[in-house]
Amino acid sequence: MSKRPAWWLVILAKIWPITWLSARATQSKIIGPIVKKTMLPFFSKKNLNITYLPINITVAPSSTPIPLLIVEAIIKRSAHRVIIKRCTCRDAKKCREHPIDYGCLLMGEGAKEIDVRVADHVTINEAIAHLHKCIEEGLIPMVGRVKIDNLIWGVKDTGKLLTMCFCCRCCCTILNSGKYLPAGAAASIVRLQGITITVNRNACIGCGTCIDECFMDAIRIIDGTAVHNDAICKGCGRCAYVCPHNATSLSISNVDAAVTEIYSRIAQYMQYE
Repeated sequence: MSKRPAWWLVILAKIWPITWLSARATQSKIIGPIVKKTMLPFFSKKNLNITYLPINITVAPSSTPIPLLIVEAIIKRSAHRVIIKRCTCRDAKKCREHPIDYGCLLMGEGAKEIDVRVADHVTINEAIAHLHKCIEEGLIPMVGRVKIDNLIWGVKDTGKLLTMCFCCRCCCTILNSGKYLPAGAAASIVRLQGITITVNRNACIGCGTCIDECFMDAIRIIDGTAVHNDAICKGCGRCAYVCPHNATSLSISNVDAAVTEIYSRIAQYMQYE
């Protein structure tokens, strides 16, 4: 069992601004190279591999949000589950939009080691109930490998710890820093396979609401219509969720292929029961 007293959550919230400040600092010509050299290894390649799931919208052609089914299946297959008592990102920013106590869900054999003073060890049903509560709150699930969580929660890195964050656009470190990340780190945010974003030119009035919400700066207004840059878009679905005119929609070309791909990518971080 790791040793992380309750006050550890307070310390994390105090030092957490370093994460988003570091991302922005990579843009500096003076200190940028130093920050990239020291910080990039923590947020690229085998140390970070995450996917945002457009959970709050229905992905065509299904009437059921397909990513929700994916996330529930991941929870059901996990060997162990804990819910962190506080979301560090929201705690650091003193979020007024969403509950601070809607914390991350950590899964896998490694989660058994996490101190009960900072996390609640939960059943499958309790974990799924937490998932639904976060979705109803409008939070965006992010699932994948986040190696720095092993250090944060005192878990030995045996490749058996999977992170599922429930992110808000106002506080999430990555959702506020994605557009500043170097290419190597940005590549670690993997788009759900087969996702296509479509803009109805007859419905879009070019209001720019989606631009304000895009964390990768992947949308531009061209000839009065929102246009997505698929090369950098991460498919989080936030643009469709916030569009006041329902002009943006998402579709998925092959559900089975998407499920297979995300499972194979995260399987090494899970230990099934």
